[in-house]
Amino acid sequence: MGYREQVAEGPLGRWMECAWWLETASPVRGYAVRPDGCVDIVFQGGIGLQVVGAMTRERRHDFAAGSRTCGIRFHPGMAGTFLGAAPAEFTDRTVALADVWGRPARQLEERMAGAPSMDDCVRLLRGAFPPPERPPDSVQRAIEAMVAAHGGVDVDWAASQAGLSARQFRRRCLEEGGLAPKHLCRVLRFRRACALAGGGVDWAGVAALAGYFDQAHLIRDFHEFTGATPVAVFSKTPAAAMG
Repeated sequence: MGYREQVAEGPLGRWMECAWWLETASPVRGYAVRPDGCVDIVFQGGIGLQVVGAMTRERRHDFAAGSRTCGIRFHPGMAGTFLGAAPAEFTDRTVALADVWGRPARQLEERMAGAPSMDDCVRLLRGAFPPPERPPDSVQRAIEAMVAAHGGVDVDWAASQAGLSARQFRRRCLEEGGLAPKHLCRVLRFRRACALAGGGVDWAGVAALAGYFDQAHLIRDFHEFTGATPVAVFSKTPAAAMG
């Protein structure tokens, strides 16, 4: 299996995290995709374009030999500006982009299906999401600060950055990102722990660096988000973050 990412740059980089490609030479079963707080737009031949909402649990996918899949991943809280729909509608769901955009999505699917290479597919997909003319709003900027801190912020502080009460911010964060603020912070912390994990992992050290109270706290989140312990998760085939 080959998985690649290309970080978004320039004006689009504030809104979009990356474009990515996944190609399989042989069949793959149970490919794990972990929660990361993001919304993705995914294209796969024979299926078309889909919106993959923010996830609350790991998902597993099977791919046939010769499968080609590509996508773009928005930073948490940023996808709604491009979709014209609240990301809360897609949490833990996969929805055809044509159900959101209608004819423009079907036309984009046709062009991507006829593209000669994965690079061309990605170019077409990225071109369909130009940077907005306006900057992120106050709620998106507060979510941006939460992401920069890997979830290690006080939610009341984040609400104050958006100029809202904690209750108002919870509602708006859920609308804009698909997850409530505390839940998003937990997912961001979990994502940070996954990024810090490597060979010969010192899980107590990872827990401390990722902002957990202790190793037991980290293990509880891994159980909730993946159904397994950190050791079990990282003894399996490498996973990707999507959704």
